[in-house]
Amino acid sequence: MAYTPELIAELEILSLFNMDSTQEGIKVHQTAAPTAVAAAKRLHEKGMISREDGGYLTGLGHDAAEHAQALLIILTSKETA
Repeated sequence: MAYTPELIAELEILSLFNMDSTQEGIKVHQTAAPTAVAAAKRLHEKGMISREDGGYLTGLGHDAAEHAQALLIILTSKETA
């Protein structure tokens, strides 16, 4: 399986969520980049966010966002093992 531009856009949306608070959502405005708007819609269709334009993470979305954000930290870390 390859990382497609669509999957990367979804990962970027998941990385916007604050993992320290389940009470904080996001809003993807219709004036946002078309790739972001489409990614939010796909995440909603996959059951990861509560609304097509963002909203809150679902249980599945919380797990996905947690992993996505952890991977981003690992990949951008200057430390090497």
